[in-house]
Amino acid sequence: MIAHLQGKLVEKSPTQLIIDCGGVGYEVHISLHTYSLLPQNDFVKVFTYLQIKEDAHTIFGFFEKSEREIFKLLISVSGIGAGIARTMLSSLDPKQITNAIASGDVGTIQSIKGIGSKTAQRVILDLKDKILKLYDLDEVSMSLSNTNRDEALSALEVLGFVRKASEKVIERIVKEDPEASVESIIKQALKSL
Repeated sequence: MIAHLQGKLVEKSPTQLIIDCGGVGYEVHISLHTYSLLPQNDFVKVFTYLQIKEDAHTIFGFFEKSEREIFKLLISVSGIGAGIARTMLSSLDPKQITNAIASGDVGTIQSIKGIGSKTAQRVILDLKDKILKLYDLDEVSMSLSNTNRDEALSALEVLGFVRKASEKVIERIVKEDPEASVESIIKQALKSL
């Protein structure tokens, strides 16, 4: 409904702006990434996303169109609301998020406050193909081993093995055979642990 706002910047903080557009002040929620890109002058243009809920209408603003597109992709994932998506874009820049999703890097996504292992895996599962297609990226060759390594690591944790010890063993296995399947990594790790 509201694609962008352009006007005088009345107030600015790391989490929100107030933009005066023709005498109406719009409160716009932003990420730290957008905050860092805002110009020093008091005239600003931000691309927006309007979220309508029963109890509130909230405008999220983005300095770059690409950041808005990533935000829309993130909120399309079950369990990721607008608040967590904004936190993700505040913790990592959009390029880091797209690279982490494209390469299946669960660890990077999980490093964001409020994102657990299951949610990180869901983000990658739901968005990987869309991001590869949208940004015309080639699937990173390390993605297979990263994903397999992470899956093997979580399987070993479920089996009751200590994470630190499991990580060391799995790293060695993946170095020797980067194309190893999850099953193969787990079997080799069980022999070593």
